[in-house]
Amino acid sequence: MWGKRSAAYFKYWHALSIIQYYKGPMAGKKNFVLRIDEDMYKALEKWAGDEFRSVNGQIEWIIDRALKDAGRKKSNDPIVQKKIDKNTT
Repeated sequence: MWGKRSAAYFKYWHALSIIQYYKGPMAGKKNFVLRIDEDMYKALEKWAGDEFRSVNGQIEWIIDRALKDAGRKKSNDPIVQKKIDKNTT
C-alpha cells in the first residue's frame, strides 16, 4: 500500500522540515495582509486555477511581472531583460 514512493516522499518532507528548522519557514519572504474586493479575488482564483497556481502564487507572479515590465527588477531571462533595458533607456 505505501510502497517506494511513500519512502521517498517521507524523505523529501523530512529534509524540507530540517531546512525550514534552520532557515525558518519560507526564508526570505515577507508576510503582509492584502485586502481585496471579493469579485477581484474570485477573478484571481479563476486565473490562478487556469494556470495551476495558488492565488498567492498568482499574485506573486503578477507583481514580479509588473516589476520587470516597469524596469524595477532584473529578469532572469536575457531576452526579456534586453527588452526591459531597451524600453527604459
